[in-house]
Amino acid sequence: MEVVYVYVKKRSEFGRQCNFSDRQAELNVDIPPNLELATQFVERNPVDTGVQCSASMSEHEANTERFEMETRGVNHVEGGWPKDVNPLELEQTIRFRKKVEKDENYINAIMQLGSIMEHCIKQNNAIDIYQEYFDDEEEVEVTEEAPSAKTINVFRDPQDIKRAATHVSWHPDGNRKLAVAYSCLNFQRAPAGMSHESYIWELENPNRPEIVLKPPSPLVTLEYNPKDSHVLLGGCYNGQIACWDTRKGSLVAELSTIEFSHRDPVYGTIWLQSKTGTECFSASTDGQVMWWDIRKISEPTEVVVMDITRKELLENALGAISLEFESTLPTKFMVGTEQGIVVSCNRKAKTSAEKIVCTFSGHHGPIYALQRNPFYPKNFLTVGDWTARIWSEDSRESSIMWTKYHMAYLTDGAWSPVRPAVFFTTKMDGTLDIWDFVFKQCDPALSLKVCDEALFCLRVQDTGCLIACGSQLGTTTLLEVSSGLSTLQRNERNIASSMFERETRREKILEARHREMRLKEKGRAEGKDDDQPADELAVDLQDLVAKAEEEFFSVVFQELKKKETEAMEKKSKLQRRGSDMEDEEEERERGSEEEVDEEELPT
Repeated sequence: MEVVYVYVKKRSEFGRQCNFSDRQAELNVDIPPNLELATQFVERNPVDTGVQCSASMSEHEANTERFEMETRGVNHVEGGWPKDVNPLELEQTIRFRKKVEKDENYINAIMQLGSIMEHCIKQNNAIDIYQEYFDDEEEVEVTEEAPSAKTINVFRDPQDIKRAATHVSWHPDGNRKLAVAYSCLNFQRAPAGMSHESYIWELENPNRPEIVLKPPSPLVTLEYNPKDSHVLLGGCYNGQIACWDTRKGSLVAELSTIEFSHRDPVYGTIWLQSKTGTECFSASTDGQVMWWDIRKISEPTEVVVMDITRKELLENALGAISLEFESTLPTKFMVGTEQGIVVSCNRKAKTSAEKIVCTFSGHHGPIYALQRNPFYPKNFLTVGDWTARIWSEDSRESSIMWTKYHMAYLTDGAWSPVRPAVFFTTKMDGTLDIWDFVFKQCDPALSLKVCDEALFCLRVQDTGCLIACGSQLGTTTLLEVSSGLSTLQRNERNIASSMFERETRREKILEARHREMRLKEKGRAEGKDDDQPADELAVDLQDLVAKAEEEFFSVVFQELKKKETEAMEKKSKLQRRGSDMEDEEEERERGSEEEVDEEELPT
């Protein structure tokens, strides 16, 4: 049976808004039950039904696409000229200017605008809206917040075969970009098909590198030119020096010839402070430091052999791992070697032998990081084996400060550019340590686990807020430190300076004491018979240690005896004073007894 109900409406009411109202219920159709249909069903008794009081929820997942950014340039052309005037032609522009300047409307417009401009200039001279009222005040404030750091971004190697991020360099203008060098430093263990490419990343776009650098060999080090941000200098694994200009594309702009390049991988490259901004020098484990000019980079302009015996023999040279050059000291540069020795050199020396000035030895392994303090260039930081050490140029025999020996190997380190007492170190266990020796000397102020694999390189931004760390699997992590670690504290410069000077004086005193001991031992050895064999004249190290201990303990015992004698004298003086007081009391008692006896006698 089909139920049909027809709604009737006038044509004039089509499209009018419906107005509903309440009314009584009406029965339109009544369908009686059909008992014959009951035979087709089975009654279920009892019936169990579950009821859930909470609302039913459903879970849905959606995979959204990543937002990809793309950089595009805009070419601005000088405008405002008529169509018939070419702005590139100087004669046409001069002719048009003269024509406009002769027009009366031009003179009237200039006169009207000149009065308005004069009013604005006078107003600006009356009140300086950009004046800093508290510019002379020290902006340093002591922050009480605990030191902390957080991860801002992660840049992963896009290649399938992962390589280590061996060097990081910040863009000199605004630090908006990051250049990362990728290579495999395991000798003859590079996997087949490994890419040679290195990348320049934009900080806000970690999905895809902005520029791909294509060197002939994997890059071990990569540095931006501080004077020209488009130029980069790279040291290759095969010993060549490469130079890029990002305006010309990804291919190498200049490349050194193999026969005049290094024989080992280039572990250090630094730009020099020069008028042209094209001079640089490089270091390698083949024992050579080479000067280059990128305008004619086919061969080096100068070569220094790191032979500390000053014989200029390449087979005796120390392998160079790290470099340091300070623009305030243009004639000096320093080299960290594989043997744990820092070599200080003079660039302006006449002969190659005179270029090696002095050495600093204190590490048991290669020196992976070497950097002068940005506030006190006489003090420099070295990172190698299991410690980080702070040195002074006035003390050559030993470092003035050092960290404890860690369980994991240290791989890199750097000073904070804004705080003289803060430096950073990375370790093989993937930990970043932040040291603040004004706050704490024995342990780092903050130790942060960045990743599970080893950290290979570290670079701090110029503002001191951001740190870039490169790992063994090619992951570059961008970290932001708290304001307390990136803001100069009150009196921090004076405290750091006094601490450096105090430790330097202490080391000088110890050096003088050791020198005296060596001279004494030498004099004793020379005073013996010449017939004695050389083995007997040689001073045993254990004997020296034993004699030093005897002298130390004898001094301690003498001091203890002095203190004991002084204590005994004080005790005897107190006893004498006590006996004198007792005698005086006895005399007083005797005098009082005699007076009593005189009073008792009969008159």
